[in-house]
Amino acid sequence: MKVLVLGGVAAGTKIAAKLMREDRSSEVIVLNKGKNISYAGCGLPYYVGHVIEDKEQLIVNTPEKYSKLTGVTVLTETEAVKVNPKEKQVEAVDLKSQEKKIFDYDKLVISVGASPIKPPIEGCDLENVFFVRTPEDAIALREAVDSGNVKKAVVVGAGYIGLEIAENLKLQGIRPFVLDMAPHALPGFDPEMAEYAEVKLQESGIPVVTGVAVTGIVGDGKVEKVITDKRAYKADLVVLSAGIRPNTAFLDGIGLDMVKGTILTDEKGETNLPDIYAAGDCAMVQNALTKKPAWSPMGSTANISGRIIAQNMLGADLNYRGVLGTAVCKLPGFSVGRTGLTWEQATAEGFEPVSVITVVDDKAHYYPGAGTFVIKMIADKQSLRLLGVQVIGAGAVDKVVDIAVTGIMLKGTLTDLADMDLAYAPPFSTAIHPFVHTLNVLMNKIDGKFETFTPAEYAAGAAKGYKVVDACLTPSIAGAPYVELTTVEGPVEGLKKEEKILIVCNKGKRAYLLQNRLKFYGYQNTKVLEGGITFNDVNV
Repeated sequence: MKVLVLGGVAAGTKIAAKLMREDRSSEVIVLNKGKNISYAGCGLPYYVGHVIEDKEQLIVNTPEKYSKLTGVTVLTETEAVKVNPKEKQVEAVDLKSQEKKIFDYDKLVISVGASPIKPPIEGCDLENVFFVRTPEDAIALREAVDSGNVKKAVVVGAGYIGLEIAENLKLQGIRPFVLDMAPHALPGFDPEMAEYAEVKLQESGIPVVTGVAVTGIVGDGKVEKVITDKRAYKADLVVLSAGIRPNTAFLDGIGLDMVKGTILTDEKGETNLPDIYAAGDCAMVQNALTKKPAWSPMGSTANISGRIIAQNMLGADLNYRGVLGTAVCKLPGFSVGRTGLTWEQATAEGFEPVSVITVVDDKAHYYPGAGTFVIKMIADKQSLRLLGVQVIGAGAVDKVVDIAVTGIMLKGTLTDLADMDLAYAPPFSTAIHPFVHTLNVLMNKIDGKFETFTPAEYAAGAAKGYKVVDACLTPSIAGAPYVELTTVEGPVEGLKKEEKILIVCNKGKRAYLLQNRLKFYGYQNTKVLEGGITFNDVNV
């Protein structure tokens, strides 16, 4: 079988290598537009920040090394420019000689990736304006950073890569500003969680300005300012990280089903055209929860789907269950992670979502270096099925996310996940794992034992008319009556049993315990503010 693979970064090289391992008699050829294959795109920000020192570390495999390891023929600097499905042929151009070549195939894989979106504004070609998509991009950016001539930088785009770039610029003593058109940073997070992360970024020296459109970049040959629809920002360097676009323009007109240039595939990785598969950043997969098409331009998705595609091409009958939008990102002093549906997405998909936000210890509180997680967990109220998790903290947020991924992929309910025998020792976790702790709080909320206002509800004014009661470890809310939890053994002087009471503490736990006592003593109109003063700005 002759297999032609267009593109050789993540998906293409995975498919080609797996094909040769499964059937050494296959003839597999990879055509790659660039000089490098199989490079660590997700590691590029860390090369800029000298976390990764040597540029050679970014190259997972050279074409020569990869060919010797796998038996795959790799042709670099060879760009596919036309696909003819009827004749099963691909026309390509040798970028060094400009010679046109025709390649036949029995099966074709399209894994041509995506390229950074170049905003339709003036000044993108000025000196010290960069994209970060390839090793060459990162090398050029680091050279500029290391020159010592950069004091201020503007990063356009508050997604994961943009924020990672900002963090690594800051590591090199550069003051970064991050701008984004969206209402919030961190796509895939609910607004209140994104706002919390934005505050922490500001505190760490990375201001994030959202809801702002970049209209131009100006300078005398070299960038000096970034112009927006609100104000101008001085900059010695600009990184454009405002999204990517699939490299599929050369496929127009051949009959492939696409959405905004992204190739639609089924669970087996097949397109609508016979013997043509697609994977990686140029292809759609499906959402594992909703079963709807989903774009997941992640190295993990490329490798997982690629492995399945290779086996299916050789006669297997495997289905890729899909993605959950899982993401994790290291930021200065904390990390963020998420998976599954947001509140808004869950509502749109017809679920009856209920959520809770907790502030919980990330390991035994007495262990050196212990910190906290802020976790938002979302489930369907009727079925109790876990739908999504978002987490922010200094600890191993990925562990919380990965537990949630496992539960969601196995269609687990809160009841299913409540008593898992998760690893515990003081350096690693708490006796009741932070994930399970949050799950228990959510179950209490669903059962009516824990009556709350979410931070979003509180910000929207749901607590109007409620008396705020301070239940913190020490009095912390100016103007609010303070109640020491451990002294409550009956009705509390100054609190009427029939009045509406909002109980607020540092994180939420003491407020819950006070609510529990007050209910016993006849107070039936109490609410707890989820996340307490750690997560919310509380005014009396």
